[in-house]
Amino acid sequence: MQNTSKEYDAIVSSCRDLFSKKMKDYGCAWRILRLPSLTDQIFIKAQRIRGLQQNKTQRVKEGASSEFIGIINYCVMALIQIERGVVEQPDLSFEETMSDYNSKVAQTKQLMMDKNHDYGEAWRDMRVSSLTDLILQKLLRVKQIEDNAGQTLVSEGIDANYQDMINYAIFALIHLNNNQ
Repeated sequence: MQNTSKEYDAIVSSCRDLFSKKMKDYGCAWRILRLPSLTDQIFIKAQRIRGLQQNKTQRVKEGASSEFIGIINYCVMALIQIERGVVEQPDLSFEETMSDYNSKVAQTKQLMMDKNHDYGEAWRDMRVSSLTDLILQKLLRVKQIEDNAGQTLVSEGIDANYQDMINYAIFALIHLNNNQ
């Protein structure tokens, strides 16, 4: 599992680097997005990955890796929105945003480490296509919870689903990186 922690951190580092650069380009304009909008952005990325996995031809050069990175970063944005709420105008400094990003990723990594211990790294024997399907399933669950005004009877909340999607996307990127 020590290897998993290092591989996880390497993926997060590249995601954080891209997020940081986009923050410098755009600021935190994403702070105006409501959760369903973020969910839909993640859905678009997951659907594209599934399309890439199923289609014989690809018309846009960017591959699945960049889409998985997008899923991770949009999920982190969603976790921040859950905690801070949606605003009408961008309101966070670069430093505040990156601090929130790091906090959400640290919490999500701890969840992964706990589950990874209990599940015995079962994800290592999974296919990237299965991880994609799990992300899509989580998205459909999140959409249903959103349609239920955030209420669940016995299920995990939206935040846990976003965290699982982050972890599945990181697992997929680890697989993709190891198969290059």
